[in-house]
Amino acid sequence: MTAAFTVRVQDEIAEKLDRIAALSDRSRANLAAQAIEDYVAREEWQLAEIQAGIDEADRGEFASANELASVVAKYVKAARQA
Repeated sequence: MTAAFTVRVQDEIAEKLDRIAALSDRSRANLAAQAIEDYVAREEWQLAEIQAGIDEADRGEFASANELASVVAKYVKAARQA
């Protein structure tokens, strides 16, 4: 089942969407639906990861000082070599 609703965008965005639709031989509605699907999937994943981190913190599951220092050292070393 699909649901339909109206989305308002600035004229400039609608014009760009129309150009992309024409170049890709797809409809404006198809492109907009795909963009919304992509956004929802990305946000759903990100919010789940954030919640998992909060849950870990609530359980007191933190990295040790040595684990943290090891990660920081890895990136400092890489930055110095660049």
